[in-house]
Amino acid sequence: MPGITDGDRERIRAEFDRQLEVGLHHGAQLAVYVDGDLVVDVSGGTTGPDGAETTADTRHLLFSCTKPYAGVALHQLVEGGEAGYDDPVVEHWPTFADDGSRKAEITIRQVLGHTAGIPFGEFDQQAHRWGDWDAAVEAMESIDPVFDPGERPAYHALNYGWLVGELVRRLGGRPVDEYVAEHVFDPLGMERTSIGLDEDEVDDVATLVGFEMFDRCRDPGEGLGAPAAESAATFNDEVVKRAVVPAANGIGTAREMARFYACMANGGELDGTRLLDPGTVAEATRTHAETASDGTLSRPARYGLGFWTGGLANDMFGACSRERMFGHAGLGSVFGWGDPEWNVGFAYVTNGIREESWEHAARVSGLSDAVRLALLED
Repeated sequence: MPGITDGDRERIRAEFDRQLEVGLHHGAQLAVYVDGDLVVDVSGGTTGPDGAETTADTRHLLFSCTKPYAGVALHQLVEGGEAGYDDPVVEHWPTFADDGSRKAEITIRQVLGHTAGIPFGEFDQQAHRWGDWDAAVEAMESIDPVFDPGERPAYHALNYGWLVGELVRRLGGRPVDEYVAEHVFDPLGMERTSIGLDEDEVDDVATLVGFEMFDRCRDPGEGLGAPAAESAATFNDEVVKRAVVPAANGIGTAREMARFYACMANGGELDGTRLLDPGTVAEATRTHAETASDGTLSRPARYGLGFWTGGLANDMFGACSRERMFGHAGLGSVFGWGDPEWNVGFAYVTNGIREESWEHAARVSGLSDAVRLALLED
């Protein structure tokens, strides 16, 4: 695949700047790797309404783009023989469910693929408790299935992280944030990325801003349904930022997220560092579950194991995406994807939260298309 030219960078930068100029967010970053090389690395705007300049090193809340980081840690443990994808969760976490219950049927594959049937519960609304890992574990042990395990894809917005995180802790012998740092972030040189902020770490994360709807002709009735301003307030709270929420409070940069996807797109290896074997990457990034109406998001969805897969009309991979593309979205138009055919890693990060359905997808898709068009033209 040919590289990105200076002219391509100018056109991509123009699309990036247009979204800032019309006020879709205060600040943003965009990074792209092709064949293992960083070929686009742009930033602009400010870190908040009255913030400093956003640079390529400015850290942002990554929201659900955290999920693949935690997921890869669990894939590593499966690859190492600590568990199998079709193992019941209770085999490794005995207090997770009662013997003989339908909840006891939930497998690791179903947890990673959003078909476990426990997509939401009361703990979702208890942000003040998210910093208490024991409380999160207890909530997962007491939650009852909404759907029969394996029957309906339903996005596990927060529960994915508690489930994957506790499995990583039990199988890997360390808290999930520490395990991911040691086995995912550090090997790839992702020095500005973490799950939550450490106690003694300076809070230098860009301020989130929730915007009201103003440029939509209709309400599609999709998404998580939380008001943008409410989500911004929750995740701007330092208590939440210092919690360990493996599904939602990753902190990092577009440059490092693109590096992660460059590694995955290249079969799990980058610059001599291997995170996963090619076969594991292929299994994690193929479609395992598909639905015309997700049980949480009320829209079409395709799930790999810890990743979304492309090829849907409403996705953010671009207008001509393919199912072999994989990635993940986060609230506020944060999105990362990998393309194994073209060996591309892409990441777009902003600090502005708008309604996450059509408008959210359209602005990310526009930047994905700008990158893909540049590659096609060359």
